[in-house]
Amino acid sequence: MTILEWFIFFLVVQVVHYLATWKLYQKAGRKSWEAAVPIYNAIVLMKIINRPTWWTILLFVPVINLIMIPVVWVETIRSFGRNSPTDTTLVLATFGFYIFYINYTQDVTYIQNRSLHATSQTGDTVSSLLFAIVVATIVHTYVMQPFTIPTSSLEKSLLVGDFLFVSKFHYGARTPMTTVAAPMVHDTLPFINVKSYTKWPQLPYFRFPGLQNIERNDIVVFNWPVDTVYRFFDRSGRKGVVKPIDKKSNYVKRCVGVPGDNLSIKDGGIYINDALLILPERAKPQFHYQVVLKEPAYAAILEENKFNEYLPYYSIPRTIWDKPEVKAYLTNGNNTTNLREIYRDSSSVAVYGNITQEDYTKLGMSYSQLAGEINMTEEIKNKIAADPRVLSVTRVINQKDENVFPQTGDWSIDNFGPIYIPEEGKKVDLTADNLPLYKRIIEVYEGNDLKINGNQILINGQATTSYTFKQNYYWMMGDNRHRSEDSRYWGFVPANHVVGKPVLIWMSLDQTVPWSKLIDKIRWERLFTTVSGEGQPYSYFKFFLMALAAYFGISFYLKKRKQKAS
Repeated sequence: MTILEWFIFFLVVQVVHYLATWKLYQKAGRKSWEAAVPIYNAIVLMKIINRPTWWTILLFVPVINLIMIPVVWVETIRSFGRNSPTDTTLVLATFGFYIFYINYTQDVTYIQNRSLHATSQTGDTVSSLLFAIVVATIVHTYVMQPFTIPTSSLEKSLLVGDFLFVSKFHYGARTPMTTVAAPMVHDTLPFINVKSYTKWPQLPYFRFPGLQNIERNDIVVFNWPVDTVYRFFDRSGRKGVVKPIDKKSNYVKRCVGVPGDNLSIKDGGIYINDALLILPERAKPQFHYQVVLKEPAYAAILEENKFNEYLPYYSIPRTIWDKPEVKAYLTNGNNTTNLREIYRDSSSVAVYGNITQEDYTKLGMSYSQLAGEINMTEEIKNKIAADPRVLSVTRVINQKDENVFPQTGDWSIDNFGPIYIPEEGKKVDLTADNLPLYKRIIEVYEGNDLKINGNQILINGQATTSYTFKQNYYWMMGDNRHRSEDSRYWGFVPANHVVGKPVLIWMSLDQTVPWSKLIDKIRWERLFTTVSGEGQPYSYFKFFLMALAAYFGISFYLKKRKQKAS
């Protein structure tokens, strides 16, 4: 919705409120015109229902107002003696229009000093629950949000199974754009797996001032810009959905490029303005390495080092490999493309390629103990290279890939760019060569009509040779470089997609350990560690336990002291 549409909607709501309540305002000793003045009418209504004035603010906070407005409906009719279960049901079932009936047809009396205490245990429980939901929603939306690491894109910096607190105020809390949504859930209601929001109406993007700007090497949570999946892990052919910005899937990556940077990737190294980007000490980038062994020990090395991301090669007996029809079968474009020989010994050949299960069965291939690719850090790579069973460890550098942004087939995830990362208010010259980089920004993120007419670039019907960006953009990448779906595949992250900054790991569970071994499943050394900071992570869990013990100890002491005094 545009600003004008929201203004008209707001006026309509004010008119409806006036028509539904002006007589009730009079019966409460107020003037009828007070029901017609925007915002002031809400302040007066809080006085009528004997609730604090600051409740007025909650009526204008998106999502929270979905809870508060029905509460105010109920409080309004109860202030005029209509407090039966039937009245409460009717006012909620009619979305407040039951107040029209009371206003025009019922001779009600205003109860000025109405008791605000619940008359039943159920009522007290509901009131407490609503209050808790409101407070939790405010914290969740504007202060701190819990978040789980679901994939390995940032390993070993952040691990699958890490539970984070994500600060909303570091970069500035973003007000919800989706106004009708269930509180404290994202795009899907738990258990019943249905959409948790409606696309209409939508508020314009607004962000409160933050404590800091996003800096290079910051780990950032953001909404996945190209998200159309039904659910995060469901990409199996289900029809895609178009989601509002704040309901797109949450991603967490490292920001390696900020607005105004010139970025390129050379053999896996990130260069900013032609200088190699130095990652912080806590960053643990991983790459693929081809490992060739002197003896059959591939599986043993995987187990000893607890590798869970690897690509085994397959051994084809030489008696089969040497047959011309086998080579023809494997190198046929209908079966396997870009097949290449990796390792050869006296009895077999290990090959890498798009080998199917059908190939595996037909050719009698066996799991290779002699070669494969392993995903690991530089530190682990050096350890593996020094292993006496290892013949060689070679970095895998990807070649050109049509799946890499901007899908022209010119770059790969290891050799990319250079590109300019757009900055708000800055102008770039548009050419046929760089237009693919900025096409989605111009059309989707900034809402323009872009057309190509011969050699002309038309934006909103006007021929142009340049474009001025309306917001900042960022380049986000995972530390697990060959296991990360990031900006290298789908491009820039707009500023209005930024959610917040991870600040604390409060829990970490090893996904490879069963729940029956809970003590071993918890990564105790990661509990209450900060995400950012200098040096290696340090657990503050013992200090948390000490503070918790002190709180309960002091509370117990004060309680006993009070009992003794009485």
